[in-house]
Amino acid sequence: MIGLCLAGALLASWGLTAWMRCYALKRQLLDVPNARSSHAVPTPRGGGMAIVLVFLALLPVLMLEGFLPLSVMWALCGGGAWIALLGFLDDHGHVAARWRLLGHFVAAGWVLVWLGGLPPLALAGLSLDLGWLGHGLALFGLVWLLNLYNFMDGIDGIAAVEAICACSGGALLYLLLGQSALLWLPLSLGVAVAGFLYWNFPPARIFMGDAGSGFLGLMLGALALQAAWLDSELLWAWLILLGVFVVDATWTVVHRLIRGERVYEAHRSHAYQFASRRFRRHLPVTLAVAVINLLWLLPLAVAVALGYVPGLAGLVLAYVPLGWLAWRFRAGAAE
Repeated sequence: MIGLCLAGALLASWGLTAWMRCYALKRQLLDVPNARSSHAVPTPRGGGMAIVLVFLALLPVLMLEGFLPLSVMWALCGGGAWIALLGFLDDHGHVAARWRLLGHFVAAGWVLVWLGGLPPLALAGLSLDLGWLGHGLALFGLVWLLNLYNFMDGIDGIAAVEAICACSGGALLYLLLGQSALLWLPLSLGVAVAGFLYWNFPPARIFMGDAGSGFLGLMLGALALQAAWLDSELLWAWLILLGVFVVDATWTVVHRLIRGERVYEAHRSHAYQFASRRFRRHLPVTLAVAVINLLWLLPLAVAVALGYVPGLAGLVLAYVPLGWLAWRFRAGAAE
């Protein structure tokens, strides 16, 4: 039953993205290239709504099949729908940055309430319960993931490939831990993204838009928190899986803040953007992200989840080479 639903979801995502492309062209919802763009041709945007609609439709199915607790379904449905609506409005016009940020905190707070906040973390062999401080850190962490995913959605296919790699990796972790019932949730998100990727793979025929990128960032953060309640080592493992985006975006924002720049303004100073200009194509960079995920980050995430490597040590080991790559490709440097 669930296999057929996922197959149908893949086709639905593919078809809805095609429809969204026609809709965007008709309404002239185009990303027109400018001095800060990484593309050269006006391209429709907003295709990420297909991901949103398909994934949210799958959640009640997973709940009824017994693969998803009711509380998790409400966390993802409420937070995801709110962020998608906010992004949809921004894609069609403009929502002031302060109101977008307020909406991001509302969505993150909703997710945290339904998931129970941040669970106790395993650190140096101890169980560390941070209480309200931990819940606050989780709130800001979700908002940061939501925004960094928007920042990193700047070249063809990269955001979709990152989501598929992270979701597939998360599903594999559950399978290896004998929690096969839990793998269907990340697989569902990955399938919803895969249908969209057909139209977004370099050269992209439609962009994800704020509705899709913000939604993916929040959903991936929520999946990481849900996993942490099963085993706190899984939180470290999910953060490892998301390492490419976390390191590039964080490195870039910190350097721009040091220079006194407004981080919410459009720019082209992420490492992946410098890399795409160096190689004069998006495809090599997007494929490199997939290779890093599969050959470096996934094995480390598996080692952490299975207890072979302590979580924090695994995270540092995963992020150090990513930091070197960010430095090597001048992340955050003045354009």
